[in-house]
Amino acid sequence: PGAMSSWIAAATSYANHGTPMIPFYIYYSMFGFQRIGDLAWAAGDMRARGFMLGGTAGRTTLNGEGLQHEDGHSHIQAGLIPNCVSYDPTFSGELAVILQDGLKRMYVDQEDVFFYITLMNENYRHRALPAGSEQGVLKGLYCLQPADGADVQLLGSGTILNEVLAAADLLRDDFGLQANVWSATSFNLLARDGRAAERHNRLHPTTAPQQGWVEQQLAGQQGPFIAATDYIRAYAEQIREWVPGRYTVLGTDGFGRSDSRANLRRHFEVDRYHVVIAALKALADEGRLPAGRVAEAIARYGIDADRPAPWTV
Repeated sequence: PGAMSSWIAAATSYANHGTPMIPFYIYYSMFGFQRIGDLAWAAGDMRARGFMLGGTAGRTTLNGEGLQHEDGHSHIQAGLIPNCVSYDPTFSGELAVILQDGLKRMYVDQEDVFFYITLMNENYRHRALPAGSEQGVLKGLYCLQPADGADVQLLGSGTILNEVLAAADLLRDDFGLQANVWSATSFNLLARDGRAAERHNRLHPTTAPQQGWVEQQLAGQQGPFIAATDYIRAYAEQIREWVPGRYTVLGTDGFGRSDSRANLRRHFEVDRYHVVIAALKALADEGRLPAGRVAEAIARYGIDADRPAPWTV
């Protein structure tokens, strides 16, 4: 709380007096909106500007310290603050685009917003951004890895996007299916954008209807759509009404625990194998795949179909 108070003081100092200071408040993501949520709300109310960086973010990333240190819900709490702009990026290129935009919005355009960005402490290869994807990064969704004749659409964010990418490989290699992979850098911003379009259309019934970013990007894509994040299902569920097809959401509902990252992701059913099973089941439900292929995948990947749901244990 003391550090957060210092961040608010620095952020409001610039907003009120033009002091040349750009505050960065860096902390465990779990200790952010859960421990100092009132102060974060106060920061918004006082028109604070700056960056809150939630490190070791997600429920399966800070894996050695148990449920008290595992964050599955900070993005839901961030979304409650109207002028908090929140992102869950995966790659350094995404982060660079977001930081540059934040500096412009807050210190050039003089917008009274502050940014909450979740970051990882996991080593993995950082992919280059596809050409022209900057707008999608900032809006909250872009196609990271397109596939010819895609059978399914896979969405992921943060560290779980790497599991989604691995799931696309398994679908191709084990089942001969192609998947588009989408990086969803902010389900919160996608939801706000969709609500803004819905409101405009409701209040302007005689004009051409607007489309939110989700509708624009996913229009014409071959479904079904599978989303997986390191946060509770409510995070990715926010865009359901604008997804043009069957939509399955995987998330980390339940208490955390101390274990390896791989075991935690398997426990919460957000790893690559559960993404594959979700995709196969959705295809089977649409009559595009025999149900036996889903059972084959469950057996192939050693999934215990009768274990308790992760949010009950």
